[in-house]
Amino acid sequence: MAKPKIAVILGSDSDLSTMEEGLKVLKDFKVPFDLKIMSAHRSPALVHAFAKTAEKEGIHVIIAAAGGAAHLAGVIASMTRLPVIGVPMETSSLNGMDSLFSTVQMPYGVPVATMAIGKSGARNASIFALQILALEDKKVAGELNAFKKRLEADVIAKNKKLSL
Repeated sequence: MAKPKIAVILGSDSDLSTMEEGLKVLKDFKVPFDLKIMSAHRSPALVHAFAKTAEKEGIHVIIAAAGGAAHLAGVIASMTRLPVIGVPMETSSLNGMDSLFSTVQMPYGVPVATMAIGKSGARNASIFALQILALEDKKVAGELNAFKKRLEADVIAKNKKLSL
């Protein structure tokens, strides 16, 4: 099996049920990925070691999912030049708005591509990661082109149903 080029990092095991939506996308595209749990606050040394070695390990894109004080994506982005995609998790107290603000409000020079809160964000993070890989991988590019055509065909089919 090919070495993973995408790393999916969860801030907590509670994020897995949401991120499974994005993992399914990567599996559907048959793109190998690395999945790890590490916390910017509870295991910062682990996050630091990962961020500093990810590129050397062959990772091209990092997806980081976290909730609450969701600093995981930003901490990783501060230590690597790899693209980092943040997925804010839904929270019980603020419905994920806290996660969104923590992920999206990054200072100059430390960008994080931030997706929507929750499952839609998880799916789009995987699609975005695939789009980045497709810049150099013709197989992934072809699969994405086919995926986009299926999306369009679904819309056309739904419009035909409306005409009945």
